[in-house]
Amino acid sequence: MKVKGIDVDPHTRCSHYHTDVDIIAIKFHCCNEYYACYACHQETASHSATKWPQDQWNEQAILCGNCQHELTINEYMSTSNCPQCNSLFNEKCSNHFHLYFDVTRESSRH
Repeated sequence: MKVKGIDVDPHTRCSHYHTDVDIIAIKFHCCNEYYACYACHQETASHSATKWPQDQWNEQAILCGNCQHELTINEYMSTSNCPQCNSLFNEKCSNHFHLYFDVTRESSRH
């Protein structure tokens, strides 16, 4: 699966986020393309990002950079590791949910 961004490695890490647990890519709602992070999208896409509306959170939009398993947004928001390969995800990513997902009316999911 092609993941766009700046200096993206085989595990979806990029120049902005490159620790051992930075192994997810996000399919952006606006273009249906996987990017390593919001900064990569902002710096390389020719359009503004849009957020995933809550009624589409069952869409597969998260890619595990370790095993290439796709997760739905709901699955991703409710776990800290890949259900396929058990690799840990960066728990601090939840601080950025508001950049990718419409969390304005969200109940406590995380």
